[in-house]
Amino acid sequence: MKRTMIVVSTLLLGAGAVMAQQEIAVQQDNLMRSQAKSLYTVIQKMTKGDIPYNQKQVDEAIANLEADVAKIAKTFEVNPKQDVVNASYGSSPKVWQQKADFDSKIPPVQKAIAEVKGKIKDVASLKAAYTSINDRCSDCHETYRLKLK
Repeated sequence: MKRTMIVVSTLLLGAGAVMAQQEIAVQQDNLMRSQAKSLYTVIQKMTKGDIPYNQKQVDEAIANLEADVAKIAKTFEVNPKQDVVNASYGSSPKVWQQKADFDSKIPPVQKAIAEVKGKIKDVASLKAAYTSINDRCSDCHETYRLKLK
């Protein structure tokens, strides 16, 4: 009876740990998806003319990027050691192996956002802002993002 309880307890503890790891991975994925929504679904589509220019949406997207980028270091403190189920992208183990370098990629993104905030007034200035921000995001993605599918 004691053995059965020990085995069941061990299995429940293990299942809880797996669920906690998946939750961390989902939080990380959600943060990146939120940034992608602002940068690609709003800003990039406006620069391409896929959706009409809308100053309110631009301002909201920039504000969301600013808030989300500030959360990256904290959100990526813990390595979940697994990817989100069925995700297209995941985090490279290098994030935690080279954490100082990973964290050093955040301030340039924040600076790029700060430099364009309040200065975007039309599609031309939006295109310049998009390029500036996206280039800084890509600096990190080249090393720390993995294509899973």
